[in-house]
Amino acid sequence: MTERFFPSRTAHGAPSAGNVGHAGGLAFSAGPLSAGLMETYARLVASAPAGPAQRPEWLAAWSRDVNPDCILAMAHKGEDLVLAVPLEIVREGPFRIARAPGGSHANGNFFAASPAFDQAPDAAGRLRSAFRAVAAARPDIDLIVLERLSLRLDGADNPLAALPHADSPNVALAADLAGGFEALVDRMSGKRKRKKYRSQLRKFEAAGGYRCLRAETPEEVTRLLSALYAMKEERFRKMGIADVFGPAEIKTFFGDLFTAALKEPEPRFFLSGLEVGGKLRAVAGYSRTAGRIICDFTSFAEDELYVASPGEFLFFHDIEQACASAVRIFDFSVGDETYKRAWCEIETRQFDVLVPLTAKGHAAAAIRRTKARAKNFVKNNPAVWRLARMVRARNAAKPEPAGKSDQD
Repeated sequence: MTERFFPSRTAHGAPSAGNVGHAGGLAFSAGPLSAGLMETYARLVASAPAGPAQRPEWLAAWSRDVNPDCILAMAHKGEDLVLAVPLEIVREGPFRIARAPGGSHANGNFFAASPAFDQAPDAAGRLRSAFRAVAAARPDIDLIVLERLSLRLDGADNPLAALPHADSPNVALAADLAGGFEALVDRMSGKRKRKKYRSQLRKFEAAGGYRCLRAETPEEVTRLLSALYAMKEERFRKMGIADVFGPAEIKTFFGDLFTAALKEPEPRFFLSGLEVGGKLRAVAGYSRTAGRIICDFTSFAEDELYVASPGEFLFFHDIEQACASAVRIFDFSVGDETYKRAWCEIETRQFDVLVPLTAKGHAAAAIRRTKARAKNFVKNNPAVWRLARMVRARNAAKPEPAGKSDQD
């Protein structure tokens, strides 16, 4: 059962230094980001597994470009930071929510923790102490929402699994690269894959030639992202769902993130693309951890070469490149799609944690649990999910009523 938090109120929304003392030899606190705190956080992440959306460069860009209202929940052992949970604060209707910075763009979340934190007694109690510090620092927060958490990353277990949690609605799919590219292809309908690849090569050569590229300059980052945004906008409109890449601040964030990564010898975030006849036909955005390459997003042009499956061709190339690197997992992240199933043998469930901090937070958590159960039912029932997608796309195709404006 989730522990109840009812902190005393201070000035609404006023950030303060939340410190709830010591437990199990650890000290817990929470507070707003600062240059010094970011340096300390970067040292922890350099020595402990962390999800891409928990990287310091992600947090710095998000807090600068999208939402400056970010804090860290922390545990220290002596002078050493041993746990850090970055959170951004957002409004959801009448509730104030703390979540992983990035919102729906943050997947496979995994918060950095050193062995000193993992080995201390009472894992759930330690985490509750960290969240008490959040309540003390920000008594205006009603609910902490930590979604799409990975159970394991690069050999480490997620400490948040010690708290009450539920499976995320979407399955996560990945390919095992340990045996090399040819072995993977052979296991996954190799004869059909190679035949289709040869057919694609002929079509792309006939259309003016092709090249697979990786963005290596700021100008190439801008070009690939601009193409991806245009593809995503068209695709989301046809599907009848909101374009999560549409807001200007989101575009700025990704531009800054991928451009800054170019300075690294081995970028943690990178873009690849397929160009045919001088036009970008598919783009993918990736992140990298010590043991895996993660496809965070992808899109393709729905033009005259759509039937040649440019997105699948790009994945064939990118997975082959990944097999030549030191990583052993090609992670397609959350979402069950046919093009992912064509490569993936590993199926996992990420998990979600809700931590109410106020009476309102318990109401918000109850609403979220009800919605999550409904979403789980729909997405894990193939017939119902197909019907839901069909209805959504049909509604998106309906013309706007005469006289309706964007302000309605």
